[in-house]
Amino acid sequence: MSDKPGVQAVTRALDLLGLLSQSDEGLRLSDLARMAGLAVSTTHRLLTTLEQQDFAQFDPNGNLWHVGRAAFEVGAAYGRRRNFVAPALPFLRRLRDQTRETANLGLLDHDELVTVSQVESREIMRAISPPGGRVPVFCSGMGKAILSTWKDSEIEAFATRVGLRPMTPRSLRSIDEALADIARIRTRGYAIDDEEHLTGLRCVAAVVWSPQGEAACAISISGLAARLPTDRIDRVGQQVAQAAADLTTALGGTFAPT
Repeated sequence: MSDKPGVQAVTRALDLLGLLSQSDEGLRLSDLARMAGLAVSTTHRLLTTLEQQDFAQFDPNGNLWHVGRAAFEVGAAYGRRRNFVAPALPFLRRLRDQTRETANLGLLDHDELVTVSQVESREIMRAISPPGGRVPVFCSGMGKAILSTWKDSEIEAFATRVGLRPMTPRSLRSIDEALADIARIRTRGYAIDDEEHLTGLRCVAAVVWSPQGEAACAISISGLAARLPTDRIDRVGQQVAQAAADLTTALGGTFAPT
């Protein structure tokens, strides 16, 4: 039961770790306590325990708490378990170099699209949604690429269960719009997030197939809309689709019949 003291302490500690993971600059004790809805004394006790196990790290110079080494190791183990993450890196780097934009690898996890690997653009101005970031599936190019491998009835059932959860004025807002978009993805071979997750950001994605002939994950590039105008999308889409196909082959994946 979640109200048992031991379980409650673990839950609270994990919540704090999750908050730390979202801040590259680190967080002050008082801010963490406020964000977690905990007393400062409770927050400090939990952070100290996490620090003793190397899951949290305290910087006395700025009085800031950060994610610790052990948390990184656990996260890396998750990536290794998904045995397509390491093999994907050469394809992500190639895609980054071809397009000059940030290349991403993502998968469905708990009904959301989560980015699990990334190769950043070398451009000074670049669009970054860091690894570990979660996005509603219907707002994500990678999410929609994966959905395009499902039957329409499965997509409808999924939308009914989790909702479309629009995030910008350009997000999909009805199942009819979603199915029409999915049909276009199946025809052209890649998905587009046209400022549907963040205004000013476009994403082009394609699915990677597993040996069982199912969607294992998806590859994408993301960039500022100004650098991904409409007349460039198809060329980039073909490059992304080719990278996804090459990774599928490298993984021994089975392409589903068209």
